[in-house]
Amino acid sequence: MKLVVATHNEGKLVEIRRILEEDLGADAAQVELVSAGSLGLPDPVETGVTFQENALLKARFVAGLTGLPAIADDSGLIVDVMGNAPGILSARWAGEHGNDPANNALLLAQLSDIPDAARTARFRCAAALAVPDSAAPVAGGRHAIVSETVEIGEMPGRILRAARGEHGFGYDPLFVPDDQPERAAADHPLTSAEMDAAEKNAISHRGKAIRALVPAVEALLR
Repeated sequence: MKLVVATHNEGKLVEIRRILEEDLGADAAQVELVSAGSLGLPDPVETGVTFQENALLKARFVAGLTGLPAIADDSGLIVDVMGNAPGILSARWAGEHGNDPANNALLLAQLSDIPDAARTARFRCAAALAVPDSAAPVAGGRHAIVSETVEIGEMPGRILRAARGEHGFGYDPLFVPDDQPERAAADHPLTSAEMDAAEKNAISHRGKAIRALVPAVEALLR
């Protein structure tokens, strides 16, 4: 079965493949992952107001165009004291999409007078699977979607007052997850940017959301 991942980031395919192999065992060999980018598909405009809506929008878009089952995800940072902001605006919080230094600087400024105990936050990911009717005639250039599944994964933690670590991206240098690897010292918990890829993936919001989708993928194989 060919499964399209609605992304131009080939690294996501590596993470999803690893999760499928861990959860499906030998059955994972039946799933061929391809990215929307490798198929030359554009990114849809994300008009949703929640992570779930944007994940579904992307999955439907790719499944409708290709006639193949599609997985998509949408994620961001939620800071409790900020009323769940930055949320879906996480990547463009300071105005320019993907400007991590500016986004981090603005977040720190906004939280400058917030005490440590109130700096709780979480990364949230919505992962969606859209299944098209590939046998039916195409209407308006799109295959009809016959089933959808959305799952949520979260990684709780807190926001520091200064960045630490060189790995990861986005808000990772400011975020200390509650779940820590064994090597972390009790008096110096690691930020997401101080963890290696395996440590972060083991607790990540995206990993949890994708894992929750595995039963729906497995059902397609049956």
